[in-house]
Amino acid sequence: MPRGMNQFGGPRDRVPGGGKISKTVWRLFGFVFRNYRISIPFVIICIIVTSLTTLTSNLFTKTLIDDYITPMVEQGSTDYAPLAAAMLRLGAILLIGIIASYVYNILMVHVGHGTLNKLRGELFRHMEKLPLSYFDNHSHGEVMSVYTNDVDTLRQVITQSVTGILRSLVTIIATLTSMIVMSPALSVVSVALALLIFWVTRKLGMISKKYFTERQKNLGIINGFIEEMVSGQRVVKVYNHENVALDQFSVINENMRSSVYNANKVSNIIGPINANLGHFGYVLLAIIGAVISINGWAPLTLGTIVAFLTLQRNFNRPVSQISNEINSLAMASAGSDRVYAMMDEAVEPDEGRVGLEGNVSDGWNWVSEDGSRTPLQGLVSLQDVDFGYVKDKQVLFDINLTAYPGQKIAFVGGTGAGKTTITNLINRFYNIQDGSITCDGISVKDIALPSLRASLGTVLQETKLFSGTIMENIRYGRLDATDAECISAATLVCADPFIRRMPDGYNTVLDADGGNLSQGERQLLAIARAAVANPPVLILDEATSSIDTRTEKLIQQGMDSFMKGRTTFVIAHRLSTVQNADYIVVLDHGRIIERGKHAELLAQQGKYFELYTGNQITL
Repeated sequence: MPRGMNQFGGPRDRVPGGGKISKTVWRLFGFVFRNYRISIPFVIICIIVTSLTTLTSNLFTKTLIDDYITPMVEQGSTDYAPLAAAMLRLGAILLIGIIASYVYNILMVHVGHGTLNKLRGELFRHMEKLPLSYFDNHSHGEVMSVYTNDVDTLRQVITQSVTGILRSLVTIIATLTSMIVMSPALSVVSVALALLIFWVTRKLGMISKKYFTERQKNLGIINGFIEEMVSGQRVVKVYNHENVALDQFSVINENMRSSVYNANKVSNIIGPINANLGHFGYVLLAIIGAVISINGWAPLTLGTIVAFLTLQRNFNRPVSQISNEINSLAMASAGSDRVYAMMDEAVEPDEGRVGLEGNVSDGWNWVSEDGSRTPLQGLVSLQDVDFGYVKDKQVLFDINLTAYPGQKIAFVGGTGAGKTTITNLINRFYNIQDGSITCDGISVKDIALPSLRASLGTVLQETKLFSGTIMENIRYGRLDATDAECISAATLVCADPFIRRMPDGYNTVLDADGGNLSQGERQLLAIARAAVANPPVLILDEATSSIDTRTEKLIQQGMDSFMKGRTTFVIAHRLSTVQNADYIVVLDHGRIIERGKHAELLAQQGKYFELYTGNQITL
């Protein structure tokens, strides 16, 4: 289980949201406006036009009753020409509103999906700069949930909530102005009812935000757990843990159901409450308007009362809509908190100013800022290195060793002794707390990370193959490598025979992570990938652990040829593979306890002798 994770694949003590609803949502809106500086103003213009045409149609009710229907009834007129002309004018206005509504909806689809594309692009670019410690503390499922669920939630808010709020604001301002002109007294009552609706919905929205935040958190946890169970399904079945996994999933799934239920329960009652308050206000205003008109307290015509009631309903609707958008903003807050939490993660520090120039055939040179060049030799030195993955938990103590150009250095020791950690520090996957690590006398902190890692060829203990052909996976080690160079690298490490037996040879498309290959074949491809990179320094972390001893002997000669002239660090549990090392470093609980050649260490009859023979020495 990665450090910092709970048993269900979620982060420990991390609750998204943190009360920063306005900050993260405004950051999102700022992101949208920066990227669509032309589209957004045009959308606003179209929304204003749409809202004003809708208001015009509502106000036409007063004109229709007072200026056409009532006079025609009183005069007994059958001349419909003026009424028809007015209806045509209204139809033309409404047509303009329809066109404007169509245009801004199409534009917002473009803006919404474009924002989705740009935001995921920025997320991915930022993720590629994050240190490995971030991925140690976050499950794959949680990271994937940010890209899928959280980002998609933001798209829905942009395409729906933003336009809804803008249209509602324009409608409220224009409608309220018209209502005040018609009847200030009725307007006071209408505004009071609208404020009541807004206050009730806002209170419910604050409760809803908490549950939506919890829902997004649980969504990341459940995705992380499912990803973990799918990738570890073989282990689950081997140990008959299906029921255990099911019980754990039931707990997570119930937490998910509970948070979704609570969020939807609160959000779904907002609509009915608003609707009933609106109906109450409609009846109340009708009664008040009738009383005022009958008693002659104000010049309210029948058309004015009918139009005002229509406006009142249209006034409450945008107020209610803005209130309801609090729920969407609550979802956006939960999603944006998680998205920007990832975006705000500190990138891997790289203050290096020394670069690497050259090529495989002509050799490599370190190039400093002043333009001076130093040939890359492969001299790696660790001096007084202390390190811990987390604060107050040190795992390496006072590590001192020097690997001279062309030497083969082997690290041996029990599980957790610190072998892989040392190679991770040479790569600068993590930064040391104390001491120094240098390459050719240059501190790794002063070397630009791309240059440092280009000078190191690393075969990791966990083999990772990517979607694509075998040739493409080998070429991943050096993207400008020719087909001939890839084939030569595969031949060097004895991967060529099994590749040619594949249905399409080097053009065989691999299943997910090389599922159509054996573990040993996958590892051979990983070694071929390092071989085609042709680096001056090699790090082999259990590079042949999944290869049988017979195959290992077959490729040993090729590996020896591959390692010749290169500084090589080898981690191996099979001590037979490191007997020819220039010197062997024995680690125990993060300390170097022995070092020397194979025969010298056996003669000491210490820890190495114990590991090699399997006999525990009692003193």
